[in-house]
Amino acid sequence: MRVAVTVEQSWHLVPGGIARSTVELLRALVARGDVELVGVAAAHRSPPSDAFVPPVPVRSLPLPRRLLYESWQWLRRPRVERATGPVDLVHDAGYVVPPSAAPLVATVHDLFFLEYPEHYTWHSREVLRRGLALARRDARLVICPSRATIEACRAAGFDDERLRLVPWGVRAREVGAPETEEVLRRYGLERPYVLFCGTVEPRKNLPRVLEAFRRLDRSDLELVLAGPRGWREDIADGTAALAGRARSLGFVPPGDLDALYRGAATLVAPSLGEGFGLPVLEAMAQGVPVVTSRGTATEEVGGEAAVLVDPLDVDAIADGIERVLGDAALAAALGAAARDRAAGFTWERAAELVVEVYAEAAGSSS
Repeated sequence: MRVAVTVEQSWHLVPGGIARSTVELLRALVARGDVELVGVAAAHRSPPSDAFVPPVPVRSLPLPRRLLYESWQWLRRPRVERATGPVDLVHDAGYVVPPSAAPLVATVHDLFFLEYPEHYTWHSREVLRRGLALARRDARLVICPSRATIEACRAAGFDDERLRLVPWGVRAREVGAPETEEVLRRYGLERPYVLFCGTVEPRKNLPRVLEAFRRLDRSDLELVLAGPRGWREDIADGTAALAGRARSLGFVPPGDLDALYRGAATLVAPSLGEGFGLPVLEAMAQGVPVVTSRGTATEEVGGEAAVLVDPLDVDAIADGIERVLGDAALAAALGAAARDRAAGFTWERAAELVVEVYAEAAGSSS
């Protein structure tokens, strides 16, 4: 089976979880060797950053991203095949649905642009809504990384029989003490720290994280924010109010991120909502206790191996962090349970499920 997969998200200014999950999924699919994959992207003068290079051949259409997206979404041209040649299936991995003569599989990561439209620019809202409408109309099958996203898709009008659950995975790399110490030294981290990992955007709930950390009033502890600056969120005042007890590292390469997880006292991730929550799983794989949101996809990931809190309640977030920091036995038990639970989430399993979706979608077209 020859499958074209959209990989343009690797070139986005903030690639985020969509690009990371696409690259990791493609890597696992390539390792299987039973599907021929070709990436589809806009015209670019240079490759994406090393962390987001697609592990498949990429064919480019002769339009820059903005024009390609507009043309795909509204004019429904050019077809994928103009770049790839004939394909048996097209996989839209990130909300911008390409036209093709082949059957379509679409990944819907989340639908928070419907729940929190004020968190997005006018243009991004329109692109996402149009992509949703096209996926709902044209996709033979829809991949969702969590039950929470499946429920959101049902509410948005997708037929239940088209929805398929494919949880994402993690590549757990053993990080030893010498490597962890070297990375922490390089970033100037000398005190114990609570880690937040993610793009700085409203959905990540950072103002409440900062306020919760302020209420802890722990001068022996630092709040470390790892992740690129995104959109519609300015946390400068919040970090300044912590008077040297918080710092932002910006984008951190995956290799360093493993060590940052490993060295953290806890990961705090009380997002208002996630389609899956890769940082939660990555921290768990390093044996780090996690404080995350109740009632979201990250609860599905963390389960009983995480401390669950109301993301709208600052005191609850602070209490959750304090529970971990104030009880060494609990922190150790949570870390061990987290590592065991994370072992059940693999990219190899995700790839297996995706190949099943591909076969089903292609077969239903005949």
